Amino acid sequence: MAYATTYPYTGEVLKTFADATDAEVAQAITAAHTAFLAWRETGFAERARVMHAAAEILRAETDAFAKLLTLEMGKLFTEAKLEVALSADILDYYAVNAERLLAPEKLPVAHRDEGEAILVHEPLGVILAIEPWNFPYYQIARIIAPQLSAGNTVLLKHASNVPQSAAAFDDLMRRAGLPAGAFHNLYATRHQVEMILNDPRVHGVALTGSEGAGALVASQAGKALKKSTMELGGSDAFVVLADADPEKTVKWAVFGRHWNAGQVCVSSKRMIIVDPLYDAFLERYKTGVAGLVAGDPYDPATTLAPLSSQGAADEIKEKIREAVAYGAKAEEVGPPVPNRGAFVQPTILTEIAEDNPARYWEFFGPVSMLFRAKDEADAVRIANDSPFGLGGSVFTSNTKHGAEVAAKISTGMVFVNHPTMVKADLPFGGIRRSGYGRELIGLGIKEFVNHKLIDVVDIDAPF
Repeated sequence: MAYATTYPYTGEVLKTFADATDAEVAQAITAAHTAFLAWRETGFAERARVMHAAAEILRAETDAFAKLLTLEMGKLFTEAKLEVALSADILDYYAVNAERLLAPEKLPVAHRDEGEAILVHEPLGVILAIEPWNFPYYQIARIIAPQLSAGNTVLLKHASNVPQSAAAFDDLMRRAGLPAGAFHNLYATRHQVEMILNDPRVHGVALTGSEGAGALVASQAGKALKKSTMELGGSDAFVVLADADPEKTVKWAVFGRHWNAGQVCVSSKRMIIVDPLYDAFLERYKTGVAGLVAGDPYDPATTLAPLSSQGAADEIKEKIREAVAYGAKAEEVGPPVPNRGAFVQPTILTEIAEDNPARYWEFFGPVSMLFRAKDEADAVRIANDSPFGLGGSVFTSNTKHGAEVAAKISTGMVFVNHPTMVKADLPFGGIRRSGYGRELIGLGIKEFVNHKLIDVVDIDAPF
């Protein structure tokens, strides 16, 4: 699997890690199951104490944790610190809310003879988390905070290019007082993922990643009859209606597409602008993108980071060439990016015809697709003309009407006058090729629990 830290700004390989052995994986499963048998019996107060303690450590040592994110995947240091803060917020959210979210529910019954029906939510056991590199801590926090709070235990198989970030979160939870085995990072291989899923003590898998990885792991989970949740790709529509504020909308468009160097499943990848505003929007957008500053991700003046790896940069450059070969127009914008490091020149794609397959791709980097819509109805049509269905946004001065348009867009999340955003107290998830299942709030904590009915019926009640 080649777990290694390679600094994307220089391409230097800084540290390598050996793959886990099959014996180590087997030991980790046993330890996780043993820990579950005890952890499920702890009260919500003890689980909350651990979550709060982990959040406090993150906030007290923000710079140290953030430094690893920048070092391993090239994230701007300013953005890395925000990710640390978001991860702490998620841990705190479940510390405060888990008991309420999992409280037993008294069910209404049609007749007294049906008894007193209660729905209780019990942990299942060991859960496997497979996470990507673009938000190394946030991706961990949004699965382990709810699942540990529910009483489950978690094994982590993180992306191979963020091994130190994964280990840092493992160490964080131990320092916070989590019992040994309840959360464990494994430098697992692909064949070991199937080995884990086939173990009867493992009860499900939560994956965030590519469509290919999702299809493979979902198939393996299905064969093992294990529950799975899949958070996959996205190509969010950024719909601009005729009455949108031009200056503020363009500002959000530039940010929405280029934060985290454009390596975000919910970044604003498809700008869909109604005809009267299109030309003016395009010129303003070019100016905004040209103002991005590519450089050292530790430098506060830098606003465009390198991609996570040279391989990722090469892949997106090839996808741009393919899009052009199919008829799209590509325009590079702004001053040249540095020759050193995994940088991609910000690029705007236009004239993407309906028979151009690039129309349906996810560009995971600083590449924007702009579409001219004839009118509002056409904008909605273009927004829904995608195999993905993760997030999206609608920009308008009439927020009531914006919500009505948002209701017509077929995705898991739509924001009015803001790019798709991530918060500890908002649900996250999509439909179609963007996956299935939800994370965060009460939806996330209930993905891997047994919703068990307990019905107390009078012994003399009729059947």
